[in-house]
Amino acid sequence: MNLRRDVFQAIADPTRRAILILVATQSMTAGAIASNFDSARPTISKHIQILTECELLQPEQKGREIIYHLNGSKIKEIADFIEPFRKMWDDRFNKLEALMKNYKIK
Repeated sequence: MNLRRDVFQAIADPTRRAILILVATQSMTAGAIASNFDSARPTISKHIQILTECELLQPEQKGREIIYHLNGSKIKEIADFIEPFRKMWDDRFNKLEALMKNYKIK
């Protein structure tokens, strides 16, 4: 049985978010990614595995190395899903701000 990882659980982890930010600027090998963290390399490899299983990172075999690239289309799917919620909260905060500006202390 092949379980699919939840993308939102994957991005909930701060280390995995840091990996995504790092790879967004430049495609990297697992070793290059791991060199940016104080964690043990196997720990970072597990984070990379989770991000790959969620299709947030795409591995590309180049000779003996695997280069990891950010999967922009998957990131866009997440952003598209979150957008209505962001808009809803922006509207609510704008209404609250307007109420606070019009509120007068008696």
